[in-house]
Amino acid sequence: MQTEYRQRREQLMAKIGSGTAIFRSAPTAVMHNDVEYVYRQDSDFFYLTGFNEAQAVAVLAPHHAEHRFILFVQPKDREKEVWSGYRCGIEAAKEIYGADEAYPIAELNEKLPQYLEKSDRIYYHLGRDRTFNDTILKHYQNLLRTYPKRGTGPIAIADTSTILHSQRLHKSKTELDLMRKAADIAVEAHNHAMQITAPGRYEYEIQAEIEHIFRLRGGMGPAYPSIVAAGKNACVLHYIENNCQMQENELLLIDAGCAYGYYNSDITRTFPVGGKFTAEQKALYEIVLESQKQAISEVKPGNAFNAPHNKAVRILTEGLVELGILKGEIDKLIEEEKYKPFYMHRTSHWLGLDVHDVGVYQHGENPQILQPGQVLTIEPGLYIVPDTKPAEDQPEIDPRWIGIGIRIEDDVLVTSDGNEVLTAGVPKEINDVER
Repeated sequence: MQTEYRQRREQLMAKIGSGTAIFRSAPTAVMHNDVEYVYRQDSDFFYLTGFNEAQAVAVLAPHHAEHRFILFVQPKDREKEVWSGYRCGIEAAKEIYGADEAYPIAELNEKLPQYLEKSDRIYYHLGRDRTFNDTILKHYQNLLRTYPKRGTGPIAIADTSTILHSQRLHKSKTELDLMRKAADIAVEAHNHAMQITAPGRYEYEIQAEIEHIFRLRGGMGPAYPSIVAAGKNACVLHYIENNCQMQENELLLIDAGCAYGYYNSDITRTFPVGGKFTAEQKALYEIVLESQKQAISEVKPGNAFNAPHNKAVRILTEGLVELGILKGEIDKLIEEEKYKPFYMHRTSHWLGLDVHDVGVYQHGENPQILQPGQVLTIEPGLYIVPDTKPAEDQPEIDPRWIGIGIRIEDDVLVTSDGNEVLTAGVPKEINDVER
């Protein structure tokens, strides 16, 4: 992996030229009082370094005569390591992570100027760490004040996101191997969940079994808080309480993904708790399934990113009209977004180091064009939310539909000639889902 991290840094440094890029590690997060959450590194920082410790700064200075990649890290400290875990330290930052030079993090303010004073701009993302934002701005202001004495130094600050995130959008073979592993583990967990779901069990029991498999198979754990939503709970898009008992004629919606080696999967399946769909559940499920299949068929090089969404919206709208839940001409219903009370989210997002991964979706008026190596989700759904009030020109919702929520989601890789569904191992056809 160190070869890959180095290649990523070289690719970025080729883009910044005479600039200097600065990346800050993720802060630690407090769960309560003095207890911290398990540490998770900032994705940009990890993408470029593979370094998984807090209180660190990475500097890329391609113009520097000796040091192009510099790490500021916590030094070795036996007493603190006994309590909080081993540290890499200064020397290993060079030996293991390939830094040309490494310093204690306490020396950042002293050492950083030498990597900035001959750069033409600073590349840095102004994030949530306001204290560190102020540190970078102070260095920038000091260098501006002394610019007349040197005639060199940064005269602008540019956001690293605009150049790095387009790079992260295209996954390498190494990244895809990790994503396939994350997908395979999640596939196993979802299949197990389908087998053990039964009336009388609780949502949290299914969650526990899923997340047990995530860790048992070497995953870091859930890629995001697992959604295990029975009955009307499935109409809450980000339902995470997972504390209700499942009933015979309900559907169970599970939206759960595994994190493996920092990369993520994201799968949703909806199936009957008692083994058989009711007539209403089956009718809505068939519409969502068809919309997902058609949307996946739009994932191919050269198509616009929003092509799957547009296809899904059309199929969903047509289905709602056929069932009498919407009334009107299809194109007009879509134009006026009359489907939105029943389908209120987008069909896709990028997937990778982040579950909602980085990368633009739109370039002004033009959508992002799909290219090989990109990974996105395809996740249409229908949610007949209780207390939904239809528009004046729309029919009242028949009570038999109320409280049904369905979503089907897969992770799809854009290939050179089409797509590969990374999560195809979880069944979704009605004959395979019913038991």
